[in-house]
Amino acid sequence: MSKIIPLADVDPELVEQLLDTAFEPARRGRTAYKVREGMEPLGNLSFAALDDNDMLAGSIQSWPVALTDGEGRMHPMIMVGPVAVMPHLQGEGFGKALMTAVLTAIDPRAPLPQVLIGDPEYYERFFGFSNSHTAGWTLPGPYEQRRLLCRTANPAVLPQEGTLGPWRR
Repeated sequence: MSKIIPLADVDPELVEQLLDTAFEPARRGRTAYKVREGMEPLGNLSFAALDDNDMLAGSIQSWPVALTDGEGRMHPMIMVGPVAVMPHLQGEGFGKALMTAVLTAIDPRAPLPQVLIGDPEYYERFFGFSNSHTAGWTLPGPYEQRRLLCRTANPAVLPQEGTLGPWRR
């Protein structure tokens, strides 16, 4: 079906064209962009999917973010997304393959919590993301609270309240 390769092996302009096609150029104004503003994607957790003709079919990026609690302490996390698939190839498994590549590549010895903004029914069913620990979290822009999702091996490490934003050390 698809071949998964490091996103760094793809021309960045092709990735931007894919994102514009999948989400339209207005995507840059979305809240997720504010959460990761000024950050570079994590190269070891960002991938591309190629179709059977080795053409770019989809991409996924992961970002260093943090939840800043009420005391100003930053809790590092990985923001997964956007997951983009060419519209004519959606539903063919490229998105699932990209998500699986990211989640498999996360170091199991010290896994940071992963967050994303997306459909809770889909991402919980297939990948274990949930909004059960994010009710007290906020984002720097408009969003639907139920779509703010987190996945972690140890929910006890998650602050109950905080604001998600770029990871600044």
